[in-house]
Amino acid sequence: MSSWRTWHRPLLAVSALMALTAVVSAVGLATDDRTLVGSPIWLKAFKFAISFGIYGLSLAWMLSLSTRARRTGWWAGTSVAVTTVVEMAIIVAQVIRGRQSHYNQGTELDETLWSIMGNTIVVLWGASLLIAILLFRSRLSDAASAWALRLGAAITLAGAALGFLMTFPTEEQSAAEDRGETPDIVGGHAVGVADGGPGMPLTGWSTTGGDLRIPHFVGMHALQLLPLLLLGLLLLASRLPRLRDERVRLRLVLTASGVYAALIALTTWQALRGQPLIHPDAATLTALAAVLVSGALGTALSLRLRTGNSGKPGGPEAAPGNSEGAGDREDREDRELVP
Repeated sequence: MSSWRTWHRPLLAVSALMALTAVVSAVGLATDDRTLVGSPIWLKAFKFAISFGIYGLSLAWMLSLSTRARRTGWWAGTSVAVTTVVEMAIIVAQVIRGRQSHYNQGTELDETLWSIMGNTIVVLWGASLLIAILLFRSRLSDAASAWALRLGAAITLAGAALGFLMTFPTEEQSAAEDRGETPDIVGGHAVGVADGGPGMPLTGWSTTGGDLRIPHFVGMHALQLLPLLLLGLLLLASRLPRLRDERVRLRLVLTASGVYAALIALTTWQALRGQPLIHPDAATLTALAAVLVSGALGTALSLRLRTGNSGKPGGPEAAPGNSEGAGDREDREDRELVP
């Protein structure tokens, strides 16, 4: 864990700004009774401020760990910071105007602002991809830590890319365009139902149809959850000797990453079929059971990995007179399998 003074400063500044924006949005939620697309008008600004703030802090920390092309990484992080500010400024401005920020082409100004938002998101995604590449090329002393960061960044990019699915016209919007009409809104997050219908508390995720925001949200937070998983393993290592082995932690991280990616695929499949998260059908439950069973098996196999001797817990001592005991041979073979 590097000192916060070495973290990317523009991203730290933007995260502080997002914290302030979240406070302002919370005040708006408490005092402004306007609604937009079925939700309190300040709710989107509140959620985006928190999400951008957490994302900025995560990238600021991860860039401090990068050992390759640090100047390039600094500029990539700064690009994320600038595009975040632009994106958030438009969202707040549209809240003040009482207009929808996303997918809105109702007026020339709305269309221009939505176009700017689309372009900034592409730049943000590209800069995040560059940071992920730098992390893959960086050398970190602990393999489990390295892969928690790398796979967290990669899965987050995939989750962010799912947001582009929301920009495509819905069936109703496409039908209107075929009739020669120009819809005010082109795109949406709901599948099978209109945006703004009954939703879950706080998140607003649809309870009557599919919602593409769910896999987008799950994917975006792999950047925090996988490193937090590793931190938990390190904390538990003081009580569970098996976790002191770096190879065990690495295999657990790889297993968790696979399960996480599968859950994103599952929630995407569920949303695209127009199915609410809280009302899964038999096919969804069967797929979920398969993912959970695979994860449990992977965890069990990871924990059964033998550790070597030389004082390591669980490893047999080398046979007298042998330069390489059974435990040593297993250590060497396991190391060959570690990515």
